[in-house]
Amino acid sequence: MCYSICTLERGARETMAELHLDELVEYGTNAQQGNLLGIQPFMLPADYACEETFYAKINAYLSVAQQRGWLDPKTIVVLPEYIGIWLAAAGEKPRVYQATSVAVAMQTLILSHPLRFIAAFLSAKAKDRVKYGVFRLKAQEMARLYQRVFSRLASDYRATIVAGSILLPSPRIEGSNLAIGCGKLYNVSLVYKPDGSPYGHIIHKVYPVWDELPFVARGDLAALPVFDTPTGKLGVLICADSWYPDAYETLQAKGAELVAVPSYLAPDGIWNQPWRGYNGGAAPADVNAGDVQALTEGEAWLKYALAGRASKAGIRYGINVFLRGKLWDLGSDGHTVMVRNGTVVEAKHVSGAAVVNCWIS
Repeated sequence: MCYSICTLERGARETMAELHLDELVEYGTNAQQGNLLGIQPFMLPADYACEETFYAKINAYLSVAQQRGWLDPKTIVVLPEYIGIWLAAAGEKPRVYQATSVAVAMQTLILSHPLRFIAAFLSAKAKDRVKYGVFRLKAQEMARLYQRVFSRLASDYRATIVAGSILLPSPRIEGSNLAIGCGKLYNVSLVYKPDGSPYGHIIHKVYPVWDELPFVARGDLAALPVFDTPTGKLGVLICADSWYPDAYETLQAKGAELVAVPSYLAPDGIWNQPWRGYNGGAAPADVNAGDVQALTEGEAWLKYALAGRASKAGIRYGINVFLRGKLWDLGSDGHTVMVRNGTVVEAKHVSGAAVVNCWIS
């Protein structure tokens, strides 16, 4: 069943019609110091049908960047938060991809694996046992596909890849492979080297948002790693973590020069709606309470996330990318934001995909 979907998707990719590529832009010039390459993909449920469809979609955006000369061993590719979590749908019935809502898709998935789901549900180490159970029962396959696809892409393009994020139980690196355990679920990201192997440290999201907290555990702030890449010392803050000054202080103490922020923001249109304040935790001391409802969501991102905090922590270059697409009824919003030597640069706000290149000089 998955094979027929993969075959159909492969034919569609040949036309590149499903890329929905609305923005293809570079900032600065090549000074041979490397670059941050933000990929804002436009994802559809069928892109997660199997390894081949997932690889093909991400590869198509990287191929476009390669044609522009934006990929080499000093490139750091940054993909968005949650890019890997819908691998939970891999290998499932077409009804999962065709569902009108994520709730219906999850119900279909559960009914396809009743005994495995019950086992995962009963072992749940979370308040929301249903969501925990779904991701736990598919965790082994999710980890395998995530590892295979991003390792292959990093090796294919000889670039460093910040592989967005994925939800996994007690993940760890064993040798050169991503492995899972039986414990709590974490929102995590891996960074892959140009030879395709992962760095030995996993990034755990420290500040899950309200929607995550019932089934996603908090990471350890002190354990946030910094990676010694060919382009410089890189820190990664998963979405909401980029709103907290202590996260930057941790990276700064470890010598970070560059910061990548994979993000996901929903629903549709929220960027221009009134900001509702910090999501998932208390606001830091430097936040003006009067900004709540006075700023738009987008303005708050610019003031309190990467754009407003990186330079204060001595970070010269950073990039924040968002996931876009039509993933059931979830919606999405946001656009690429960069920091270049203390200057904030925003890419165009588009509803489709974007490939944004930021040269380091």
